[in-house]
Amino acid sequence: MVILLGLAAAVLYGCGDFIGGTASRRVSVLTVLMLAESAGSVVALVAAALSPGAASLAGLAWGAGAGTAGGLGLIMFYTGLATGPMSVVAPVSGLVSTILPVAVALAEGERPGVGVYAGAMLCFVAIVLASSAGGADGSRTGGRRGRRGSAGRSGGAGQTVRALAYGVGAGGLFGLFFLLIRNAGQSGTLWPVASARVGELASVLAAAGVLQLALRRRARGRSNAGASGTGASGTGASGAYGRLLMVAASAGVIDVIANICYVAAARTGMFGLAVVLASLYPGVTVLLARVVLGERLRGVQQIGLGLAAVGILLVAS
Repeated sequence: MVILLGLAAAVLYGCGDFIGGTASRRVSVLTVLMLAESAGSVVALVAAALSPGAASLAGLAWGAGAGTAGGLGLIMFYTGLATGPMSVVAPVSGLVSTILPVAVALAEGERPGVGVYAGAMLCFVAIVLASSAGGADGSRTGGRRGRRGSAGRSGGAGQTVRALAYGVGAGGLFGLFFLLIRNAGQSGTLWPVASARVGELASVLAAAGVLQLALRRRARGRSNAGASGTGASGTGASGAYGRLLMVAASAGVIDVIANICYVAAARTGMFGLAVVLASLYPGVTVLLARVVLGERLRGVQQIGLGLAAVGILLVAS
């Protein structure tokens, strides 16, 4: 059961991240996150209220802590997806997110069999290979380099470095989320998830408040320049814009279901195995980026995705 739930969490995390990351390329990251977290919080709270289990103070506290870390991680993650290639940000975050939880699982005495170890190591290697996307940002501009070849290469390198930085930062915070929500899930499934969503929403709202203060100060320094720019962004509120916001909100709902699957996986089997399987979500994001956005996959990335499939089979055997 832990394998099915862990893989379900990975698929849902990957789909939600792709949807949210795509939306944040057209709408500001904080707008997307506020919509996603608001929708996710409503769904999680309703589901928890309808569930038979009672809330515990310890579970709510662990969940809120996990949500705070996860919210900050999502801000970094969505910013990376909006400004750099998804095929770099997602795999790097997935790799880094496994380090802390797996270390804790081993320290607690978890000792899986040889096949699970081999499969987990293949999954680690797969994530590393999938993150080797140095040429990914040229996927859409390859035919236009011509006169701007050196500038395009330097810009692409800068994009990749920023994407790696966002991926590492987000992955570290996601790892902390995985660990804390596991502790919260020991006292139930739905109420800790609901508490985590509220914690994530609080983190996003706090970040939005800080950004608003910074923008107001900048606007005062530039007289009316900042105000005119803000007005221009509001003129696009059309039917298409509204649908885009609905898509952003759906990312939060999908993420809630993924969290429930992950917490259930961590409770029904080995914690380290649940984390490794859930952290395969970048493969889903990378595949969606390839199919929907046309981001080019290098040969080494394709090998990485193949190794991930073999690793899953070994873990499941």
